[in-house]
Amino acid sequence: MAAQTTSSIAVAASPAAIMAVIADLEAYPEWTASVREVEVLTVYPAEPLTSGEAGDEMASGRPATAKFVLDAGPIKDRYTLSYEWNGDDEVRWNLVEGGLIKELAGSYSLRAGADGTTEVTYQLTVDVAIPMLGLMKRKAEKVIIDTALKELKKRVEDGVDE
Repeated sequence: MAAQTTSSIAVAASPAAIMAVIADLEAYPEWTASVREVEVLTVYPAEPLTSGEAGDEMASGRPATAKFVLDAGPIKDRYTLSYEWNGDDEVRWNLVEGGLIKELAGSYSLRAGADGTTEVTYQLTVDVAIPMLGLMKRKAEKVIIDTALKELKKRVEDGVDE
């Protein structure tokens, strides 16, 4: 089992605005350095709140599975992720299928602050099919997370019209 890496950043936007950017998977190649392509394979049905199943509305219309093409320097891969959404508070994903990547699990957790900012916490666990020292892998995960958080912050804040 791979170790988990975590980092956080404050973003000057509401959780809803941030989660809207996170949920727009097909736009990732426009603002992330390592994601080349994204294809949403399935989405959660846009169910009315009377569907009877608790939590349906939390993911309504958001991606359920998506295929990614990654080019992160030495790591190039195609993989599929499944998503679980908890409204605008959290999204979790897990690897369904990959090549070089044999484990990939992560989450974004959003917590609104009193000052109008939102703390975004990114957790990531990655394991690849090539031998890599634990310390080197954790450093790579930290770079991935910090870069992703900075790219997300820039995308959200550049798009906020206030």
